[in-house]
Amino acid sequence: MNRAVVVAVLGWSAGCGDDPSCGPTTATVTRVIDGDTVELDSGEKIRYLLVNAPETTNGHNDCYGQNAATFNSDLVLNKQVQLTYDVECTDRYKRLLAYVSVDGMEVNSLLVQRGFACVLHISPDGDARVDEFKGYEATAKAAGRGLWGACDPIPCN
Repeated sequence: MNRAVVVAVLGWSAGCGDDPSCGPTTATVTRVIDGDTVELDSGEKIRYLLVNAPETTNGHNDCYGQNAATFNSDLVLNKQVQLTYDVECTDRYKRLLAYVSVDGMEVNSLLVQRGFACVLHISPDGDARVDEFKGYEATAKAAGRGLWGACDPIPCN
């Protein structure tokens, strides 16, 4: 294998989702910032991939935002979570971007399925799962679940 191919392969794999070089693969959540962001015992902040919950920070109090933050807190606060990364490790705010699971449940998908959040797709992250999440959102919207039945306008669109 020539050097250019080796460098290209190594460069590609460094950003991949199963590569723990992005951050920890397990950690304890010590603070829930809002419906789609948490802080770990290491001090690192995690922004959930493919999820956009209504805002409750920086002076915002969007419709259903506190509900989303409470649901998130009930699922993960003071619990050990598993973290899976995608293509990009961090966002522009230096938060780690991850799918977060607790007790065998993926929090990202639960937030959308139960109407606590909308889908937010920022390629390349989530490219492989965006259709799955859009399906969850369409089902929640059709059933009037969560923010879809409580908010007008929808705060996270």
